[in-house]
Order: sequence, then structure tokens, then C-alpha cells
Amino acid sequence: MDTNNIGLFFALAGAAIAAFMAGAGSAIGVGRAGQAAAGAVSEDPSLFVRVLILQLLPGTQGIYGLLIAFLTLMNIGIMGGSGDISLTEGLLYLAACLPMGIVGFFSAIGQSGASVAAIQLVTKDPSQFGRSMIFPVMVETYAILALLISILSIFGIPGLGL
Repeated sequence: MDTNNIGLFFALAGAAIAAFMAGAGSAIGVGRAGQAAAGAVSEDPSLFVRVLILQLLPGTQGIYGLLIAFLTLMNIGIMGGSGDISLTEGLLYLAACLPMGIVGFFSAIGQSGASVAAIQLVTKDPSQFGRSMIFPVMVETYAILALLISILSIFGIPGLGL
């Protein structure tokens, strides 16, 4: 492997991990919540919009992971630059992407459990929709924290002067 490209390899690996792991967690989460949503709608079709919103919540982590991948690609120069970065920079980009990838994966799956429970609550009492949203949104908080730390890390790397 050309030593000039090792840094680029690690940076691209970080972008891929963020998008893949957060996306995989979201796919699992949305699938699980979708099963509960389908059951709820089979009992009461008027619940469709409410349970759809609850089903979609675990999908946000995949969007966050994709955002981190794009920001990384833009920052390393893949989209309009040389893409020439050092090994140290590449490893830093990898590290910056890990919070979103790891937390995104686990929080999407965890959020699906909260969404399933919220869907069950709405099925029993549709007037509880607003309150039911609180449970999966609390899990979302941790995905947002991971998103923020990844963004701050990605944009902080160029300022290190490496």
C-alpha cells in the first residue's frame, strides 16, 4: 500500500463506519418498530399517522451517520480536493467518526424498543400519543450527543495543524 494513502484509507474507513453502523442500527430499529406499527394499524387503521411517526424515529441515526460520512468526505478533500492527508489525520478522522457509528447503531436499536412500547401505548389509548413520543425521544438524545461530538471532532482536526 502506498504510504501516502494510508491516512486517506483510515479517514474513509471512519466515514464508512459512521454511515454503515448507524444505518444498520436504523434499519433494524425501523424494521422492529414497523412490525409493531403494522399490528397497530391492523387493529385500528386510524392510527396510521401516529404509529408511522413512532416507527420512523429509529431511522434518524442512519441520517446522522450519513451526515458524518459526508462531512468527513468534504473535510478530507474527497469532494473537490486532493484527498492528501497524513496517517495521523486519517486516524483522527476515524476516531471522530466512531462515536456516531457506535452510538448510532446501539441507540437506533434501543430506540426501536421504546418505539414499540410507545406504539402499544397508542394502540391502547390514542390520546396518549404526545406522551408516548417522550420515551423514544429520550433515546434520541444520546444519538444527538454522539452526532455533536463527531461534528466537533471532524471540524477540529484541521485546526490542529498536523
